[in-house]
Amino acid sequence: MQLFGTIGYLLAIATCASALPKPPAAIAKRDVAGVQLCTGPNATGTCHYEVYTLQECHDVPEGFSKNTRTFAPDDSGFFCWPRVGSCADLCRSPTGCTFGGAIDYYYPDKYDLAKSSWDKSLMSFDCHMNRTTTS
Repeated sequence: MQLFGTIGYLLAIATCASALPKPPAAIAKRDVAGVQLCTGPNATGTCHYEVYTLQECHDVPEGFSKNTRTFAPDDSGFFCWPRVGSCADLCRSPTGCTFGGAIDYYYPDKYDLAKSSWDKSLMSFDCHMNRTTTS
């Protein structure tokens, strides 16, 4: 009789454990690109902060297209490629419709894109994880 009680108890535990929600697999290190956008220099004016999915094009929020002075990644673990044009636009430039350099946490003009003439050009961007290599 005690054997059946133990088996019933184990079955109940197994049933409960399988009913628990599973954490999404994509959460691990996929959404680490937190970026602050502002219409003014030095994080002034209208601002928007969001954590963006890596390796995906993102149009800047309404009101920031060709009107972004601050583009500030919040972490050194990723970098972003700013783009001229929206994500839906077909890029025909050999440089990838970007200004040639990525913006990361250490980018000197991230708080004033006017210094690199990107304040009136930025319409979209995509971010990527930094990779380190060992030899």
